[in-house]
Amino acid sequence: MTTQVTDHKGGVWSIAVPIPDNPLGHTLVHLLETDRGPVLIDTGWDDPDSWDTLVAGVTACGFGLTDLHGVLITHHHPDHHGLSAKVREASGAWIAMHTADTAVVRRTREAEPGQWLDYLLTKLAAAGAPDDHLAPLRKARATGGGRKLPGRRAALPDRGIDPGALLDLPGRRVRAIWTPGHTPGHVCLHLEEEHPSARTPGFGRLFSGDHLLPGITPHIGLYEAPDDGLGAHEGESLREGTDPLGDYLDSLERVGRLAPAEVLPAHQHAFTDAGGRVRALIAHHEERLARLRALLQEPRTVWQLAETMEWNRPWEQIPYGSRNIAVSEAEAHLRRLVKLGHAEGVPGSDPVTYRAVG
Repeated sequence: MTTQVTDHKGGVWSIAVPIPDNPLGHTLVHLLETDRGPVLIDTGWDDPDSWDTLVAGVTACGFGLTDLHGVLITHHHPDHHGLSAKVREASGAWIAMHTADTAVVRRTREAEPGQWLDYLLTKLAAAGAPDDHLAPLRKARATGGGRKLPGRRAALPDRGIDPGALLDLPGRRVRAIWTPGHTPGHVCLHLEEEHPSARTPGFGRLFSGDHLLPGITPHIGLYEAPDDGLGAHEGESLREGTDPLGDYLDSLERVGRLAPAEVLPAHQHAFTDAGGRVRALIAHHEERLARLRALLQEPRTVWQLAETMEWNRPWEQIPYGSRNIAVSEAEAHLRRLVKLGHAEGVPGSDPVTYRAVG
């Protein structure tokens, strides 16, 4: 096993923790030295090889697991939060997360088997998914599926991460920046200290999680879950629900104003020019919304919209599970158009079709 560890200087390290069977390859878990011991930012996927890599990485940074003081989680996804319980068990470290994502973890842990399958079936049917896509989910529901959904073993955090607060990390100055969009409780962490390289323009370093990545556009889907009670069959529910894409665009602008000298993301590699990357991502989503508005000159269901959107491969080549993610992203973009008054549900359509306005 080769452990890829990078010393970013100034008491900051990154450990590349593998994600099994995933094109992303790995999660960059960051280790931040403090006066009370090192703190991890994210932990990686709950997998034996990932765990071994994380342990070896902490050792390569010059520490043992029992030295760990705490764990800061940027968001609840399993490639970030998956190993938190094992880290806490091995070290006694506390775990901190924004309360909105802690609520997601709690809800996932407490959900009855099959509850998420019921919800997914309802949402996909309302989106206009064909019967051949719904059939495997119906079969799984009938045979007692849902017991092995990811996240059911995720650790409940001990602490919250309050937006705008300086975190209790003796010897370091780290401020929490709430950046909803990818998840409702996603946070970036701004290390408000001079960059080790005085020649780098900007101030401090930003641990950006999945909010800001150098070459990937983060997935922006829906926040909703089984117990949110949103009317899946009502066209106006898109107006009344949350607006993850709007949240994300607002969060991008907030991060752009920080102007950090360097961004330390959870995937790919560290990079500079955060402002340039923010502008590129905002432009990407504005262009995508314009294309969707053009597509909606012909009324379409959410499923039909997803089928005609541009993805990283043709729709026919997108795996079954990834299609569900694509539909969620299509609906998040559609919801943004509805909230802006650029699209609306067609009265009386079932499943609901949407059309451009203006």
